[in-house]
Amino acid sequence: MKKELREIILEKRNSLDKKYVLEKTKKIKETLFSLQEFKKAKTIMFYVSKDNEVYTHDMIKELFGRKKIIVPVTDFKNNGLILSELNDFSEMEPSYYGVLEPKKIKKVNPKEINIVIVPGVAFDKKGNRIGYGKGYYDIFLKKTKALKIALAFDFQVEDKIKSEDIDVPMDMIITEKEIIKN
Repeated sequence: MKKELREIILEKRNSLDKKYVLEKTKKIKETLFSLQEFKKAKTIMFYVSKDNEVYTHDMIKELFGRKKIIVPVTDFKNNGLILSELNDFSEMEPSYYGVLEPKKIKKVNPKEINIVIVPGVAFDKKGNRIGYGKGYYDIFLKKTKALKIALAFDFQVEDKIKSEDIDVPMDMIITEKEIIKN
């Protein structure tokens, strides 16, 4: 079930044109940046968008100097994420999966993070998430007390998806149409 839904949503998302992605991302960003929790947060972990995910590059660039920005680095050896501070977008290069990651890791204590902006393929109204199938984020999210916010296009939100013990629900999902709080 998860695998099939992941494939359907990814196919739909991959078929979006850049204009659609940027228009919807603008609305999502405005909502995110207007949240009181976001305004108060000092340290925010962002995923670095790839393909047709909600586009986070401009959000990250806009926040340099205003917030401490953390980005994930894939730790293949330990099947997890390493957290690295990012001070400038030029500090990044494509990684194994083609995702931009810092060239030089500046490790961060996960306890410093106030908000984690979480990627995903599909979500449901209860905050359940289908990621990309590796479980790296779920492993990390189990260890953090930070507010977990997913950014998604409206079509990525289902009424209900099957969750498993390893899955960590989101505290909030922001789409171009609504905020779903859990």
